[in-house]
Amino acid sequence: MAPQREWFEKDYYKVLGVSETATAREIGKKYRELAKRYHPDAHPGEEERFKEVSAAYDVLGDEERRKEYDQVRQAAKMGNPFAGAGAGNSGGTSFRVDDLSDLIGNIFTRGGRSRGSAGPSTGGPQRGMDLEAALNLSFLEAVDGVTTTVNVTSDAPCSTCGGSGAAPGTMPAACVNCGGSGVINDNQGLFSFSRACPVCGGDGRIVEAPCPTCRGTGTELRARQVKVRVPSGVEDGQRIRLKNRGGAGRNGGPAGDLYVTVHVSPHPVFGRRGKDLLVTVPVTYPEAVLGAEVSVPTLERPVTLKVPAGTRPGRTLRLRGRGVPARGGAGDLLVTIEVVVPTAPTPEQRGLVESLASVSDGDALRAALFAGSAP
Repeated sequence: MAPQREWFEKDYYKVLGVSETATAREIGKKYRELAKRYHPDAHPGEEERFKEVSAAYDVLGDEERRKEYDQVRQAAKMGNPFAGAGAGNSGGTSFRVDDLSDLIGNIFTRGGRSRGSAGPSTGGPQRGMDLEAALNLSFLEAVDGVTTTVNVTSDAPCSTCGGSGAAPGTMPAACVNCGGSGVINDNQGLFSFSRACPVCGGDGRIVEAPCPTCRGTGTELRARQVKVRVPSGVEDGQRIRLKNRGGAGRNGGPAGDLYVTVHVSPHPVFGRRGKDLLVTVPVTYPEAVLGAEVSVPTLERPVTLKVPAGTRPGRTLRLRGRGVPARGGAGDLLVTIEVVVPTAPTPEQRGLVESLASVSDGDALRAALFAGSAP
């Protein structure tokens, strides 16, 4: 891909606040944090900062582009490797490179053009920026799945000119300086270097009558609603990718992607662990000692659970197939037994408990339990 001039001027690692040795996971985490902090929906006036962060992630978030970015910056730190070549060498060929970015850009563009980026290009389509959005769901919406919408504020094709950048009734004209290619080739002896056309700025087009709405850019910042189909069983913090629903592309380039992060509200009765649902069911002391059949809530309707005799507090029983519906089969419902102890027993209850205490030997029970821990 072709490195952009911004690669020599901007330190994308500094923009995201990560080290040059940061992992892809660390970069992604930091980008999501900053995108949420500067998103125009939540923080009006931070559009430029949001675009800067998105442009940095567009490069560092892609393994191939990050590698090329690192190579370009390393070459820039080394300075012009061809400066003074042939000096003092009679009969040798001497040449000069005025702009290191032109040299490196030419090297990288020999294999073809970029798939698109957030920065300016040397003519041709540019891919739009990837965007982030948050979606709040109830517990049951996440379990069942839902189709809803998210609000996004981003660059979109101009509603007046349709993205051409030209005033209604006119069209952009091909740049006569570069012939519409967006690049100028400079022949310097054995080497030929390419640079962006200074007349059209690399677009290959001249907008003689700019659109009054977008001022010739072809895009405008606009709020829009995007439909999201959330699959059943989605978990809190999960990201859903919507291809080509991000920022608008330029010069006929594709739109970026939209990443929707799901936030799930807790349920008053159920907890969740992956595909399994969690619930705590209270039982009385006699039910725990003698065993019983108790009613347990599920996502559909209550079912009967058999509590074995002698069940201890905190024991977990499993109801298979009563958890979260999912591809490959639903999860299970994990029922934790909680033995309820009366805090204010009635006289009748107290009498029965005292009778039980008279035939129970708590000291012997504890002595047997701690016999192995005596010094």
